[in-house]
Amino acid sequence: MTRSLSFRATIVSFVLLIAFLGAWQLGTLPAAGGGAAATYADPEYAALMGGAAAQASGLPSPGTVGETIASQLANPFYDNGPNDKGIGIQLAWSLARVLAGFLLAAAVAIPLGFVIGMSPLMYKALNPYIQIMKPISPLAWMPLALYTIKDASLSSIFVIFICSIWPMMINTAHGVSSVKKDWLNVARTLEVSPLRTAISVILPAAAPTILTGMRISMGIAWLVIVAAEMLVGGTGIGYFVWNEWNNLNLSNVIFAIVMIGVVGMLLDMVFGVLTKLVTYQE
Repeated sequence: MTRSLSFRATIVSFVLLIAFLGAWQLGTLPAAGGGAAATYADPEYAALMGGAAAQASGLPSPGTVGETIASQLANPFYDNGPNDKGIGIQLAWSLARVLAGFLLAAAVAIPLGFVIGMSPLMYKALNPYIQIMKPISPLAWMPLALYTIKDASLSSIFVIFICSIWPMMINTAHGVSSVKKDWLNVARTLEVSPLRTAISVILPAAAPTILTGMRISMGIAWLVIVAAEMLVGGTGIGYFVWNEWNNLNLSNVIFAIVMIGVVGMLLDMVFGVLTKLVTYQE
């Protein structure tokens, strides 16, 4: 039954992809009466519209984007100067910033989440501040970060840190506070130390919830880094998107969007697998 459902889902996904590509191809055909020979007087505008041929939407066709993807992936780590680096280099910079900010957030959020989850007093004391800080857009911190840190790359890491910390902290606190009281009572009866109780009893029980928070944080971090790099420039997939837009190369912009989605999906899959590994299944 499961295999049959998976097979049918694959077929439906494939059909939807074909339909999407077909609609995209039809949407990029030359306008009626214009013909393939129609051209624009301004070369830059012609490049923006996908070439010399007049197109109905101005978007490059699936075939053009496919050629761009093949070309970019053929040599992803080339380096021809500050404004011309391969997609592999750009993604590596973005992932490094995301990982740095994410790990810093985990180092703060998980221990603090344990404290909040185990102490009703700390929960009541810190909850108002968490509720105030949580809704603030991470990019709202960017001007302050640039002013105080005075480094674009470190400012991006700080933004990732500030957007990653809240889901991890809240989920950790929820997971810790939801541990069965019977297990904690047994640990007290056996006179287990608080540290050992936290590591041997609470952490395994709360691990699925903690990893869910980390999964949410990683998704937010990968989303935010693109916007942050558009603002600060330099290197990274966000800067790549903005730079290619400035170069009027929509094919590369679409290629970058696809790569952002693929990398985001892979990151989510990693945390999905980890969550299943630590989840108790009867």
